[in-house]
Amino acid sequence: MHVEAHGAVLAVRPLSRRRFLKLVPAAMSYGLMPRLARGYQADTAERSLNLYNYHTGEQSKNIYWADGGYIPEVLQQFNNLLRDHRANETTEIVPKLFDFLCTIGQKIESRYPFHIVSAYRSPETNARLRQRRKGVSKNSFHMYGKAVDLYVPGYKLVNGPVFDGKRV
Repeated sequence: MHVEAHGAVLAVRPLSRRRFLKLVPAAMSYGLMPRLARGYQADTAERSLNLYNYHTGEQSKNIYWADGGYIPEVLQQFNNLLRDHRANETTEIVPKLFDFLCTIGQKIESRYPFHIVSAYRSPETNARLRQRRKGVSKNSFHMYGKAVDLYVPGYKLVNGPVFDGKRV
């Protein structure tokens, strides 16, 4: 799935799986998230996510924001679910990433969980992937808990990320 930001409007368009796997991490980067997260919803509303780790089979469906704040125990559970499954290492995922995913989930009104293909990557895992695949950034946002590759069953993959109205 790829989301384009034109103000607070989200547009979903088709893309090949190959291009998707190369380009979506940039769309989920930290730079784009605050703009969409700010328009998310009132600070008093509950926020929840349904996440499924494609590689481990683990799933978590939880409210992660309530009463005006993040719920640390749930964030830790999400961090574990989004760990580097190759190295079995975790990091703190930037909470605004969860807000961004929540916003997307609301926009598409999916009844399915987000299928997480890749989230946190240790520097060692990222280096190995760079050796084997094109399109893996040396300084990937994945290494900082600021990116996630995902898909949602029933939704087509789309054309690459857009930042500030310009296609990357």
